[in-house]
Amino acid sequence: MSVQIFGNARIWTQDPRRPWASSLTVSAGRIIGLDEASLDGEARYDGEAERIDLHGAFVMPGLHDVHNHHFLAGAADLFDCSFLPTASLPEVLTAVSAWAEQLPEGAWVFGGSVGSGLLNELSSAEVLSQLDAASLGHPVLLTDDSKHNRWANSTALRLAGIDSSTSDPIGGQILRDPQGNPTGVLIEAAGVLVEQARAAVDQLSQEDSARASARGIEILHSHGITAFQDAAASLPTMRALKQLDEAGGLKAWVVSSMLINDFIFGADPVGNELIKHGEEFRSLHHRPDFVKIFLDGVPPSRTAAFLEPYLPDQQHGDHFLGHPTLGPGELLDWLRRTGEQGLSAKIHCTGDAAVRLVLDAVEVLRAEGFTETSYQIAHGQFVHPDDIPRFAALGVHADISPPLWFPGVIAEAIKTVLPAERAVRMQPNRDLLNAGALLAGGSDWPVSVSPNPWEGIQGLVTRADPSGVFPDTLWPEQALDLSEALTVYTTAAAHAMHLEELTGSLEPGKSADFVVLDRNPFETVAEQLVQTKTLQTWFAGELVFQAG
Repeated sequence: MSVQIFGNARIWTQDPRRPWASSLTVSAGRIIGLDEASLDGEARYDGEAERIDLHGAFVMPGLHDVHNHHFLAGAADLFDCSFLPTASLPEVLTAVSAWAEQLPEGAWVFGGSVGSGLLNELSSAEVLSQLDAASLGHPVLLTDDSKHNRWANSTALRLAGIDSSTSDPIGGQILRDPQGNPTGVLIEAAGVLVEQARAAVDQLSQEDSARASARGIEILHSHGITAFQDAAASLPTMRALKQLDEAGGLKAWVVSSMLINDFIFGADPVGNELIKHGEEFRSLHHRPDFVKIFLDGVPPSRTAAFLEPYLPDQQHGDHFLGHPTLGPGELLDWLRRTGEQGLSAKIHCTGDAAVRLVLDAVEVLRAEGFTETSYQIAHGQFVHPDDIPRFAALGVHADISPPLWFPGVIAEAIKTVLPAERAVRMQPNRDLLNAGALLAGGSDWPVSVSPNPWEGIQGLVTRADPSGVFPDTLWPEQALDLSEALTVYTTAAAHAMHLEELTGSLEPGKSADFVVLDRNPFETVAEQLVQTKTLQTWFAGELVFQAG
């Protein structure tokens, strides 16, 4: 039996019974002792072992990401036209033109992210003409920073059969000029029409799908992430994960959330047709244990469901609340039926009305005896004060993605659609934690530019933009301390993903998943936490990332 002893380190274990150690003993990918103790804790390990000197470095459990789209992010990194959501319209057009120049005839320009604040500017015949010129005859489909909305050129609209006579699909809107012609801006489900046209001629092969998944995980490893939950898993995503694991290449704990409905990705199949395949893709490191429901959209496009109205505008009037994608009965029915199959649920809610709808449904299910299934409210950017204590009371977990709410492009866009006093009251993390709720950290990458958990950790602590680009703080009373923020990305996230028996802390019996950092976060100024670098990432005792 091969044994590794990682010594000469400052190890933060996240185990309250033994928070610190100087060495870690590993066998067969599992931790068998701390400070060279054997598993029974009675004697130091004195047998032959590979000794790895960590030269005094800070070591902590592998970080977790409870909400990302690793497959989409990996595919974007390998195959897509990419630019930052802070890009101006001229910069976007330049990126499209440069990408189009190197494509074969007829190939699609696909990518993003277009900043939310640009959507109104883009919705005109004049700007559509500019996109058409930049595309050099190629069909173009770009996502916005929320990944909920799309911008297409005239060629892509034609291939999708969208013209002035096309009706808005259920759950979506085709923005139009004063003459009724589509401008190319497609809200929510309207974008699926073009996604389907692209998918008909531009699908990834199974080999490229596996490459996309592997690339996404490779990037996660570079940020010290050893466990994650894919927040909207499709058939190709789960097939790629199974293929990687069977080939010995899946070096992370992965939980999939199978799509119940889909207004933004154009995935097929979804719902029951997808769920029935879930068990086919279960493997050593992959667990298809959740479903995913989109219960509303996003505030900047006025598709989030609120208890109080948006700011008035010409299209929606003075009392528009948005609306959920499912009624109370439909939501309850889905959660009951999937719960009967032993499946837990991640439910996308950005408005406080959607949050309340989930809590009401879970209250019914708990009373019916569904005590083992767990429920995650994903994002939950806005929560009514009356609903905050209900999270803990009902065992509902808060899946939070800090890059979506601390000062930045999305937060600025939200200020244009909600009254000022409501727009800034996003993500009541301190109130939720004080009320006993479990907060689990995610990134929503590639909606966020990077999956770097230190951006989220610093944002939780400072309530400010870690990049320093956007000034001020957002609702600073809701800040967490560093230990609480680290828990959000370790043990709390592991619990939310049903992985707490395997990972999240460094203690005997658990997987040897840990990260070696270039500094001690507890000795780092809060405003500099984002500068933390991963030197090494270890998964099950195997080195899966080494800084250059």
